[in-house]
Amino acid sequence: MPPKLSGPPAASGSQNVDGSVPGKATNRMIVFVEPIYGLAAIGVVNPRNVKRNSTALAGDALVLGKPLGVGILSAALKKGKLTDAGYEAMISTTTLLNRAGTDLAQLPGVHAMTDVTGFGLLGHLLEICRGSKLGARLSLSNIPFLDNVHALAEAGVITGASDRNWASYGDHVRFAPDLPAVTRPLLSDPQTSGGLLVSCAEDSVPAVLDIFKRHGSARAAL
Repeated sequence: MPPKLSGPPAASGSQNVDGSVPGKATNRMIVFVEPIYGLAAIGVVNPRNVKRNSTALAGDALVLGKPLGVGILSAALKKGKLTDAGYEAMISTTTLLNRAGTDLAQLPGVHAMTDVTGFGLLGHLLEICRGSKLGARLSLSNIPFLDNVHALAEAGVITGASDRNWASYGDHVRFAPDLPAVTRPLLSDPQTSGGLLVSCAEDSVPAVLDIFKRHGSARAAL
């Protein structure tokens, strides 16, 4: 790719990194038609503040830092079906950095934490469950979604990655029989720059939500 095309995205990324606080170590394997680039960050962290995705405790509450639906909105964009408001919502949520992670890591009541990205909410929650040797129960009505995502999914605007995600872990998920069919692509929808998923003690929920809101995650939800 010539510098005139690769330069602007790299410069934009650099500006965001200068103002961010890396708070999570991760790995990625991804297949894309579009050119993409990534960054690696190294640093020092207090071992007492390290939160893993394998240390949730029975009875924990789950708090999600951002609404879901980025993958569906991006699919709508590629198909020419995304409204201006939908585009603004997609950009707003994907450019909101997860700075809350640093403060959340200092709360003793936060037992486990991960981010919701390519495997969707169900996939990353399953990682917590498997690592912690626990199960989890979700209420669809409590899960935050970006506006118009349900309608787009019902119209068949979903990503191929959500089908691949479901094929990889669907056998480990049970849905209530009265849930609509669209639930599956909604909860397996891959997120770009998705929110943090926090497993915490019930009495820590107010503090967790307050931290999210202080860092701009106004739609964080239990």
